[in-house]
Amino acid sequence: MIADIKKRALHRARILEGQLRGVEKMIDDEAYCVDIITQTLAIQKSLRSLNKLLVENHLRTHVSHMFDEGGATRDAAVEELLTVFELQQNRGA
Repeated sequence: MIADIKKRALHRARILEGQLRGVEKMIDDEAYCVDIITQTLAIQKSLRSLNKLLVENHLRTHVSHMFDEGGATRDAAVEELLTVFELQQNRGA
Protein backbone atom coordinates (compact mmCIF):
# COMPACT_ATOMS: atom_id res chain seq x y z
CA MET A 1 0.00 0.00 0.00
CA ILE A 2 1.01 3.57 -0.53
CA ALA A 3 2.24 4.80 2.87
CA ASP A 4 0.01 7.89 3.08
CA ILE A 5 -3.10 6.00 2.00
CA LYS A 6 -2.31 3.18 4.44
CA LYS A 7 -1.97 5.69 7.29
CA ARG A 8 -5.27 7.35 6.38
CA ALA A 9 -7.06 4.01 5.93
CA LEU A 10 -5.87 2.73 9.31
CA HIS A 11 -6.99 5.99 10.92
CA ARG A 12 -10.42 5.64 9.29
CA ALA A 13 -10.67 1.98 10.40
CA ARG A 14 -9.88 2.96 14.00
CA ILE A 15 -12.56 5.66 13.89
CA LEU A 16 -15.02 3.07 12.58
CA GLU A 17 -14.08 0.71 15.38
CA GLY A 18 -14.89 3.41 17.93
CA GLN A 19 -18.14 4.28 16.18
CA LEU A 20 -19.24 0.63 16.22
CA ARG A 21 -18.42 0.32 19.91
CA GLY A 22 -20.51 3.43 20.44
CA VAL A 23 -23.48 1.90 18.61
CA GLU A 24 -23.14 -1.28 20.64
CA LYS A 25 -23.25 0.78 23.85
CA MET A 26 -26.21 2.78 22.59
CA ILE A 27 -28.14 -0.42 21.85
CA ASP A 28 -27.19 -1.91 25.21
CA ASP A 29 -28.29 1.30 26.95
CA GLU A 30 -31.51 1.30 24.88
CA ALA A 31 -30.83 4.75 23.46
CA TYR A 32 -33.43 6.50 21.35
CA CYS A 33 -33.76 4.65 18.03
CA VAL A 34 -33.31 7.74 15.87
CA ASP A 35 -30.06 8.51 17.68
CA ILE A 36 -28.80 4.99 16.96
CA ILE A 37 -29.84 5.30 13.32
CA THR A 38 -28.06 8.65 13.07
CA GLN A 39 -24.89 6.99 14.33
CA THR A 40 -25.20 4.01 11.96
CA LEU A 41 -25.62 6.41 9.04
CA ALA A 42 -22.42 8.16 10.14
CA ILE A 43 -20.72 4.75 10.13
CA GLN A 44 -21.92 4.12 6.58
CA LYS A 45 -20.42 7.45 5.54
CA SER A 46 -17.15 6.49 7.21
CA LEU A 47 -17.16 3.14 5.41
CA ARG A 48 -17.65 4.92 2.08
CA SER A 49 -14.66 7.10 2.93
CA LEU A 50 -12.56 4.02 3.74
CA ASN A 51 -13.65 2.31 0.53
CA LYS A 52 -12.67 5.39 -1.46
CA LEU A 53 -9.17 5.25 0.03
CA LEU A 54 -8.89 1.53 -0.75
CA VAL A 55 -10.04 2.03 -4.33
CA GLU A 56 -7.59 4.90 -4.75
CA ASN A 57 -4.74 2.72 -3.51
CA HIS A 58 -5.81 -0.13 -5.77
CA LEU A 59 -5.93 2.14 -8.80
CA ARG A 60 -2.57 3.75 -8.06
CA THR A 61 -0.80 0.45 -7.42
CA HIS A 62 -2.28 -2.79 -8.69
CA VAL A 63 -4.40 -1.48 -11.54
CA SER A 64 -1.68 0.76 -12.94
CA HIS A 65 0.73 -2.20 -12.96
CA MET A 66 -1.89 -4.43 -14.56
CA PHE A 67 -2.50 -1.86 -17.28
CA ASP A 68 1.24 -1.57 -17.89
CA GLU A 69 1.44 -5.33 -18.42
CA GLY A 70 -1.30 -5.17 -21.05
CA GLY A 71 -3.10 -8.08 -22.67
CA ALA A 72 -5.00 -10.49 -20.44
CA THR A 73 -3.69 -8.77 -17.31
CA ARG A 74 -5.16 -5.46 -18.44
CA ASP A 75 -8.43 -7.21 -19.25
CA ALA A 76 -8.46 -8.67 -15.72
CA ALA A 77 -8.01 -5.18 -14.28
CA VAL A 78 -10.96 -3.90 -16.28
CA GLU A 79 -13.08 -6.83 -15.05
CA GLU A 80 -12.08 -6.09 -11.45
CA LEU A 81 -13.07 -2.46 -11.81
CA LEU A 82 -16.39 -3.40 -13.36
CA THR A 83 -17.03 -5.79 -10.47
CA VAL A 84 -16.33 -3.05 -7.92
CA PHE A 85 -18.60 -0.71 -9.88
CA GLU A 86 -21.37 -3.34 -9.91
CA LEU A 87 -21.02 -3.95 -6.18
CA GLN A 88 -21.40 -0.23 -5.59
CA GLN A 89 -24.42 -0.01 -7.87
CA ASN A 90 -26.09 -3.04 -6.27
CA ARG A 91 -25.90 -1.51 -2.81
CA GLY A 92 -28.26 1.18 -3.95
CA ALA A 93 -25.91 4.15 -3.90
